[in-house]
Amino acid sequence: MRYRIGETPGEQGFAADLGVFNGLATFSFLLGIGFVVAGIRSKHYWLSIWGAGLSLSSVVYLVYIFIRT
Repeated sequence: MRYRIGETPGEQGFAADLGVFNGLATFSFLLGIGFVVAGIRSKHYWLSIWGAGLSLSSVVYLVYIFIRT
């Protein structure tokens, strides 16, 4: 296997910390709320169910993290 000049195949990437996961969970919560609203307005109730599940799982994660710290 050939690599490009100057590219080291064993380099580690960026290490994600707790702030990245909290930001992602917050974004997922807001996205889930948007899915619920869009699903109800367009009468695609499967989208509302997916959005409710996404929002609920994000809230559970955030509550668990904030209680644990």
